[in-house]
Amino acid sequence: MVSVIIVNYNTFQLTSACLQSVYDHTKGVAFEVILVDNASSECDPADFLTSFPSIQLVSSKKNLGFAGGNNLGIKAATGTHYLLLNSDTLLTEDSIAKSYHFLVSKERAGVVGCRQIFPDGKIHYVARRFRSIGWELLDLFRFIIYMMPYEKRSQLMLGQFFNNEKTCEADWVNGAFFMMPAAVVRELPNQKLDDRFFMYGEDVLWCEQIKQLGYRIFFYADTTIIHISGASTALKKQLQLRKVMIRHELAIMARRKGKGLYYLIFAMLYVGKEYLRYLIKWCVFYSTGKLIK
Repeated sequence: MVSVIIVNYNTFQLTSACLQSVYDHTKGVAFEVILVDNASSECDPADFLTSFPSIQLVSSKKNLGFAGGNNLGIKAATGTHYLLLNSDTLLTEDSIAKSYHFLVSKERAGVVGCRQIFPDGKIHYVARRFRSIGWELLDLFRFIIYMMPYEKRSQLMLGQFFNNEKTCEADWVNGAFFMMPAAVVRELPNQKLDDRFFMYGEDVLWCEQIKQLGYRIFFYADTTIIHISGASTALKKQLQLRKVMIRHELAIMARRKGKGLYYLIFAMLYVGKEYLRYLIKWCVFYSTGKLIK
């Protein structure tokens, strides 16, 4: 059985649409739904039970962030597998069953994430490589990448250099659809997901820790969900959150490589590149009101 864990924070309509899509499209596997309300002020969390009486509602008196909220859901879960599903996603097919059957068919599979698109049909690049000095240099001097054959550059870089049409192993996958065996979580420290980050970058951290345990991370291309993305985050705040994501990436690199010479070179390269992009995004935002990717 799959325990579908959804964390809600002031997105009642979106979360309701997500829940409805789960019940409408999940047919090929037994499942339960655990809805964790992260101290929302928008409405009474019990309102969800009116339309979805079969969910298990867990109400937190404090906003614990994405990781903390999911850990509450995991405590209540009884399934053999967990699916962390963002409240701003919509299923259009039996993605849960398809992903589950793929996951259990792969030896040492620790996490599977499926293909995601935005509401306008554009690809959300969810299959990723861990950052490294080499990756940052290639990302900075992209003409080198585009001199490579597609198959080579796509598997070397993933992210936006990969068209998301082929199932593959990745270093990490986006946390909006994050399926894993319950047994994997029991091998993690304190038998829970690392909650050192309140929000953003948790999926990278979790995948790094799960890979350290000897498990594999998969991107599964044969089913697609819609990810509205950023629905609970105001447009202006998305730029401010870039700084948070930079801090978290540096913390993950320190965990992976320590704080020696490699870390220092990576930090100078990565932070310099990201703050240049950050400055460009701010200029565009304040001059046009648009947030560029």
